[in-house]
Amino acid sequence: MIIVLTSSKPGTILLTQMIALIIPMNIQNETIPNPKEIEKEIGEFLAKKFGGSVKMVSQEMLPQENLNDASGKTPKAEATFHFDMKPEDLISYLDQYIVKQDHAKAVLATKICTHFNRIKHATSVAASAHDMVGSIKNNVLMIGPTGVGKTYLIKLIAKKIGVPFVKGDATKFSETGYVGGDVEDLIRDLVREADDNIEKAQYGIIYIDEIDKIAGSRNMIGADVSRTGVQRALLKPMEETDVDLKVPHDPISMLQEIERFRKTGSRDKRSVNTKNILFIMSGAFGDLTEIIHRRMTRQNIGFGATVKTHQDRQDILGEVKSEDLIEFGFESEFVGRLPVRAIFERLTEADLFEILKNPNNPVILGKKLDFAAYDIDIKFDDPVLKVLAQNAFMENTGARGLVSAVEKALLLFERHLPSTDVKKFPVTLSVLKTPEQALAKLIDIQSIKEVLEEFDRLAKSERASIKDYLHANRKILSEKYNLTLTPSRMDNITSFYSKNVMDVGQIIQKVKSFYDEIKKIELSFYKKHDINIVLEDNAIDFIIEQLSNPAVHIADFERQISIDFELGLKLVREKTGKNRFFITRKALLEPEAFISNLIKDELRSVSLNLPNHRTETSPDKNANPKDNS
Repeated sequence: MIIVLTSSKPGTILLTQMIALIIPMNIQNETIPNPKEIEKEIGEFLAKKFGGSVKMVSQEMLPQENLNDASGKTPKAEATFHFDMKPEDLISYLDQYIVKQDHAKAVLATKICTHFNRIKHATSVAASAHDMVGSIKNNVLMIGPTGVGKTYLIKLIAKKIGVPFVKGDATKFSETGYVGGDVEDLIRDLVREADDNIEKAQYGIIYIDEIDKIAGSRNMIGADVSRTGVQRALLKPMEETDVDLKVPHDPISMLQEIERFRKTGSRDKRSVNTKNILFIMSGAFGDLTEIIHRRMTRQNIGFGATVKTHQDRQDILGEVKSEDLIEFGFESEFVGRLPVRAIFERLTEADLFEILKNPNNPVILGKKLDFAAYDIDIKFDDPVLKVLAQNAFMENTGARGLVSAVEKALLLFERHLPSTDVKKFPVTLSVLKTPEQALAKLIDIQSIKEVLEEFDRLAKSERASIKDYLHANRKILSEKYNLTLTPSRMDNITSFYSKNVMDVGQIIQKVKSFYDEIKKIELSFYKKHDINIVLEDNAIDFIIEQLSNPAVHIADFERQISIDFELGLKLVREKTGKNRFFITRKALLEPEAFISNLIKDELRSVSLNLPNHRTETSPDKNANPKDNS
C-alpha cells in the first residue's frame, strides 16, 4: 500500500516518505494483512492525530505502472538489436544537411556504424566468441570552433539510426556525492528516452557538450568537484559499469521501487550496463591551439623550424595529441577513454553561403516559418544570401552567426508587414541596403505589380535551385525514401517545396505517402470490380500534382476512376477475356477516348488472333503496343 498525505502543514512530505518506507519493512517477514484493514487503522490514527487536515488516498486511486503480465512476472524487454547501416550510407545522409566537415563526417559515420554493427554481430554469435577481456569502446571526442555543426551533426545521426539519445552539458554536473547534477543521471535519462526499456537503453548514445569546460584548472590547489571530479565520475560509465536506476535522494524513484515490491514481492535490482553505450563528447577547446603550437615549436626548434602563419594556427587542431589534451587539463585516464577524435574545420564565407543555399538549412526555413505565421510568403535572392553570409562570417561565430545576420536584416519587416495586406515578400538587395525605402515600396499599392514580378522571379529561381538539388542527389534520395524520382515526380516535389515551408526530406515523405495511398486504389478497384488496373507513373504523378491542393482528396480520385473505367473495362473483359489494364495520364484526362480506342484495339487483336498486349491510347493515336507480361 502507498499512502499519500496532503496538508498545508510544513513537514508533511517527510511524513509521507516515512510511512511509505516503514510499511513494507515491517511486513516483509509477517503475514500481510488485508489492505482495507490497514487503511482503516491508519485512517483512524491520522484522524485522531491531525483531525481533518490530513487526507489518505488508497493505492487504487493512484496511477500504476503496468509492471506485470498475466503470469505476475515482470515482462522482459525485447533483446533483439537491429542495425544494418553502412558508413557510406550514413555519410550520404549527412551530406544532405552538413556543409563541409568531410573528415569529421567520415570519422563519426564510420566509427558509429562500426560500433553498432559490432554489437549486432556480437548478439548473433555465441557469448564465448565475443566476450573478450578489456574490450575498448570507440567513444568519440569532437574538437572544433563554435558554430561548425557539432551538435547538429550528432542530432542528425541519432535521428537517422533510431537509437535512444540524450544530450547533456558538462558544466551542469559535479562529482558523485556533491551538490549538482550526477553524471549517472544521463544513463537514467537514456532509459526514459527508451520508454523504460532497459535493453534498448543499453544500446544508446550519450552526447556531452562543452566538455572543454571541465578541464582542470592548472592554477587550482585542492579538489575540483565540477571539473576533474566530473572527469573521474565519467570514467566508469565510459568504459563499463552497472548504474542503479533507483536514486536514494529521489522520492519518485523510491515510491516506484516500493510499488514494484508491493506487486512482485521481491526487491530486484534494476540497473543499466554501459558496456554498449556510446559516449560522444564535444567542445571548442579555445586554448588548445596554443598548446599544440608550443609543442610543435619545441620539436622544430633550430634551423629546421617552420614558422606558423595565422591560418596555420587556425587549422592546427588536426595535429592534436593525447599529451596536448592532458596539458589542457584532462586526466590521462579520461583521455584514454576517448580513442576516436573528429576535428571540425572552421567555416569560410563561401561555406556559410552554401549553408544558406541548402534547401534543408534550418536558418532560412525558420525565417520562412516566422513569416508564414502571418500568411506571408517570403523568397530570397542569391545576392542577398551572399551578403548575409558575409555579415555572419564577420561575427566569427560560425553558422550561429547566420541566425543573427538574418534576424538583424529582417526584423523591421517582421514587425510591420503583419499589420499590412502584403502576402508576398521578395527579399532583394534593396531590403538590406535601404530597408525603410523597401518597406515603403512593399506597402505602396502603386508598386504591387513590380513587387509581384520580383517575387515570381525569385520563386522561379528557387524552383530551379531545388530541381538542381534533386538531380544531384537523385540516387541517394530515391534509395533513402524508397521512391523512384521520375522527372514529373521531381516537378511535384519542387512545386510542393515552393508552396510549403518544409525541408526536402519532409516533402519527399509527403509525396511518398501520396504514392502509397494512390497505389491502394488499384487494390480497391480489384476488390470492387474484379478488374486489375495498373496506374502508370505519369498517372500517379498527375494525381499527386492534384493533391497539392488541400481541397482535393484521394477519395475523390478513387470514386472518379470507378465512374470513368468500370463499365468500359468490364466490356473489354467480356469481349476479350483480358483482365489487366494500364491506366496512363492521358487515360485519366480523357477516359472516354481511352476506353473507345482500347475496345477497338483489343477487338482488332482478337480478330487477327494476336496475343494480348499492354495498351496506351490517346485521341490521335490508336495503339502503342507494349509487353503485357
